[in-house]
Amino acid sequence: MAKIAVELERAVSERAARGWAAQNPIPRVFAQGAGWRVADLICTSGPQDRPFEEQHSQVSIAIVLAGTFQYRTPDSSRTGELMTPGSLLLGNPGQCFECDHRHGTGDRCLSFSYAPEYFALVASHAGSATGRRPFPTPRLPLLRALSPLISEIVIAQMEAQPAREQGGATNLTLALAWEEFAIQLAASALQLADSARRCLADALPSTMARVTRAVRTIENQADSDLTIARLAREAGLSPYHFLRSFAQLTGVTPHQYLLRARLREAATRLATQTASVLEIALDCGFGDVSNFNRAFRKEFGTHPRGFRRRGLAASG
Repeated sequence: MAKIAVELERAVSERAARGWAAQNPIPRVFAQGAGWRVADLICTSGPQDRPFEEQHSQVSIAIVLAGTFQYRTPDSSRTGELMTPGSLLLGNPGQCFECDHRHGTGDRCLSFSYAPEYFALVASHAGSATGRRPFPTPRLPLLRALSPLISEIVIAQMEAQPAREQGGATNLTLALAWEEFAIQLAASALQLADSARRCLADALPSTMARVTRAVRTIENQADSDLTIARLAREAGLSPYHFLRSFAQLTGVTPHQYLLRARLREAATRLATQTASVLEIALDCGFGDVSNFNRAFRKEFGTHPRGFRRRGLAASG
């Protein structure tokens, strides 16, 4: 997701250069239908900006694409949930929330919004009863069960973006795919939220800051040699306390997080670049292609070449 992160950095740099004040990110809507909408949100808030209360007007599911922030709702811990790339932000209609960037500047999310009636219909067909509050938890961490769908959605977004930037229409195949994505994401989020272990243990603000720095280090240096010892040292924690705190706040271990960051980048490159599988594997930090193939198949349910062929077929 290098291009996605670069666009976020560009927006953060532009705000700093122009001295703009903090403001709500303006949704860039690029797909919508009766009862659903998909928008790209780039937020440039940072530690210098105070969070303010907002409210979800519809059912919300946002995929975090880049950056980190703390998401605080009545259902979260007092310190909030740490949102990291690959995790899902979940919002119930009428629910108040705050997004806090005190430990890092900027984030980018792909936000799916649903009218409550539309979402309830999807839920009923998926075998889930939502009631007034569809989600019992405010966040889903970086889960393997979500990896194939999230990668497909991110790739579709990247393919649709050039047409949007030039004022053109989205590819008809992709336009049809967005409602499918909206339905699949809603059903998956409901199923996983019902069974997810809620991570609501309070963390000290200093621990949240240290883990956030480690997450950003992994995202920026996912292709380099990272060790628990190095990450713990940079976080100012013992390896044991770092490992425990990282898993508590992100929902996965540092190794799982690093592996999935590398695999997400590899999946995006496979679908959007012509480099060989070997080149992509090495560029993304894998020592040999056989280990890469095994990890990729375990994460996405298909081997890299099959994933590339499927992506090419989907994009026409």
